Amino acid sequence: MTSPHTNAVEAPLRVLVYSDDSETRQQVMLALGKRPHPDLPPLEYVEVATEPVVIQQMDAGGVSLAILDGEAVPAGGLGIARQLKDEIYRCPPILVLTGRVQDNWLATWSRAEGAVSHPLDPIELAETVTRLLRSRVPAQA
Repeated sequence: MTSPHTNAVEAPLRVLVYSDDSETRQQVMLALGKRPHPDLPPLEYVEVATEPVVIQQMDAGGVSLAILDGEAVPAGGLGIARQLKDEIYRCPPILVLTGRVQDNWLATWSRAEGAVSHPLDPIELAETVTRLLRSRVPAQA
């Protein structure tokens, strides 16, 4: 796909979406779509349902953003976020999904750069993701 600003093909940004609940993963991907903002390249999703696969994917690299469900069972996204920030040098930005707005303080504890609470607001989610991904995209000339 080419951007209206260049003739180059844009490499998609890989977004890891973790939740044990497939409906939550679908909600996130539907809310964001293929391109949450025209300034960003298209998104490519990596759906993950278990903590070991999150760690494996993040260790492998190439992920631009991780969206982790804080309500996932048995391993919640908040604890996973903190572990990733401790263990991965230059860890990509992390957005955590919290159970309610009052729990967003936990994002600070987890070292996540963003938090959105359930029920997911597609506009808030897209704005937060766009803010986090802008730091991963080189400025266009």
